[in-house]
Amino acid sequence: MKLNRTLSWFLLAFGVWSWFIWITFVKNLVADGSGLAFDDAGDPTAYFWVHLLLAVTSFLLGTGIGVIGFRSVRALRRESATGA
Repeated sequence: MKLNRTLSWFLLAFGVWSWFIWITFVKNLVADGSGLAFDDAGDPTAYFWVHLLLAVTSFLLGTGIGVIGFRSVRALRRESATGA
């Protein structure tokens, strides 16, 4: 399947955006002082583990989507360089 230039760049941007957003979220989750992520003893709560799992899943999906976009952009550039 061949992707057009706009979709390729969108997928690449989505992958980068996903990493940016979820890294920020994980930093905030680890620094949480409200008592949601860590109990009084400093141990992680279920809230912490669920949201960490969401972040890891989003990292993986964002990486996969970004790689698809990157490969497509690279293929389109190669194609336009060869004049095909």
